[in-house]
Amino acid sequence: MAGKKEKTLHYLFEDGLKDIYYAEKKILVALPKMAKAAQSEELAAAFEKHKAETEQQVERLEQVFQQLELQPKGKKCPAIDGIIEEGKEIMDEFKNLPALDAGLLSGAQAVEHYEIARYGTLMAWAKKLGLDEAVPLLKATLEEEKKTDALLTELAETTVNEYAEAAE
Repeated sequence: MAGKKEKTLHYLFEDGLKDIYYAEKKILVALPKMAKAAQSEELAAAFEKHKAETEQQVERLEQVFQQLELQPKGKKCPAIDGIIEEGKEIMDEFKNLPALDAGLLSGAQAVEHYEIARYGTLMAWAKKLGLDEAVPLLKATLEEEKKTDALLTELAETTVNEYAEAAE
């Protein structure tokens, strides 16, 4: 077993860190496409704003990697790949249709909920492992993800879903 890491909570933490790093990099590629596809200026602006936040979140993750004396490296994440693939399908199937923004928003919230789950877990593990410098970095990102989710919910409830339904 030489060369293999012991499967500990610390190992899980590092693995989760690599997973969310991969996810954030994929999200950075997807957000401009979603902004371009969005029909609502408000939704497009929300995607653009989140892209800027995501760039900062990647930087925070890189700081955590540095604290652990690891090179920032992603690990393929089938969950985020699937969520992004569903978003692409929505963009193709609903292009130029009134329900497009509702579908885009739904996909974006699936991403947010995934990120909220990941960052919440990583923060809890960092606390348990005594990685005190990592905790505020992960917490800052978790709070941003929660705010983005709330903004998307508000957009859905106030404009996007109503527009999609009015076209029925």
